[in-house]
Amino acid sequence: MSASLKSGMAGNRDAFAAYICDETALDVLRPVVIELGWQPEKCNKGGLRNAIQSLSVSASPNILMVDLSESGDPLNDINALAEVCEPGTVVIAIGQVNDVRLYRDLQASGIHDYLLKPLSANMLRDSLNQAQAVFSAPRPGEEDMTKMHTSTAVIGTRGGVGSSTLATSLSWLFAVDKKMPTALLDLDVHFGTGALALDLEPGRGLTDAIDNPSRIDGLFIERAMIRANDNLAILSAEAPINSPLMTDGAAFMQLQEEFRHAFEMTVVDMPRNMMINFPHLLHDVNVVVLATEMSLASARDTIRILSWLKTNAPHATAIIVANKVQPGAAEISKADFEASIERKIDFSVPFDQKAAANAAKLGKTFVDANGSSKATATIKQIASRVLSAGAEEQGEEQKSVGAKKSLLGSLDLKGLLAKKKDTRVAEAAG
Repeated sequence: MSASLKSGMAGNRDAFAAYICDETALDVLRPVVIELGWQPEKCNKGGLRNAIQSLSVSASPNILMVDLSESGDPLNDINALAEVCEPGTVVIAIGQVNDVRLYRDLQASGIHDYLLKPLSANMLRDSLNQAQAVFSAPRPGEEDMTKMHTSTAVIGTRGGVGSSTLATSLSWLFAVDKKMPTALLDLDVHFGTGALALDLEPGRGLTDAIDNPSRIDGLFIERAMIRANDNLAILSAEAPINSPLMTDGAAFMQLQEEFRHAFEMTVVDMPRNMMINFPHLLHDVNVVVLATEMSLASARDTIRILSWLKTNAPHATAIIVANKVQPGAAEISKADFEASIERKIDFSVPFDQKAAANAAKLGKTFVDANGSSKATATIKQIASRVLSAGAEEQGEEQKSVGAKKSLLGSLDLKGLLAKKKDTRVAEAAG
């Protein structure tokens, strides 16, 4: 029961629930639960039997506290609880029997902790904090596994070039077509459309993270992100437009770090101003999809952003995507555009206003709503390129680390020390 929930989130499961026999214990527990940011209403009256009855018809919480005080046969009752508990639930038992053998038997059956009544706030706080730590602890053997994670930033050279459409579509493809647990982070805090494109309410997760960066951990990610499907979760906001963004970017860095542990792919919909104000956001990004249009202003800004990326994110692979391309309607030709930016456009996504309107009406991403569109076929090619570029970039990084290790290993430290010693002896003799 106490297996870690580390890779992936627990869907719609509650963070915590308790089934306690007496009001005295509940009075001690509720303030601690509130302090940890959980709902006090999840502290239920009734012991282990009530827990079994309730969980047989509802999802298990991440952390479950059960009272054994009224149980005649605690071990059998715990086994009955295990039958209705979902894998990954951390169970804390409380009771009145001070028996080492019972404690050992309960732990052997999968119980995380056993607390003796009367309860104290400190006792509960310590036990619940330890239970939370289970979720951030690596699984057995996980330390030795090199888990590949690709982080992709989608940046528009100009407003309206369709970078958000690309970001939501790529996220959907990674999650649904490639079956990769994917996080979509929409950094347009005031006017983001990531949740809107997926027909979701954005919630307060991103604004809470900005206001309280120290609270960001695996459990915060699990509670704050909104699920679009089994493999895709989004963190976005619709902050009041009379509230300016007050942050040093620490929250965004912490979010990206947590995503690396919980997902295989991160897609960041990054407005240009966020890139400029918080350049460190691109330190861990593997691939930058730069969305542009065939205009003079966009050509100018493509040149400027590519130059900026060379200085601030030289490790990241840049993929140039000309979006919403209309033959014969562009300000400048493809050849002139490529000559001005001194490199090829990697992909050209054709303009399809009817398909875009269809996606908006259905509340779906562009590629989900328009599977047979030519634009969708191109976006699928972009997704494949992102994955291959991300794998190559990380492969080079690992080779670099390996080279550093082998260089250190090739040094004969004992020989160097011996030479220094011989030199000192010779100097003393002279």
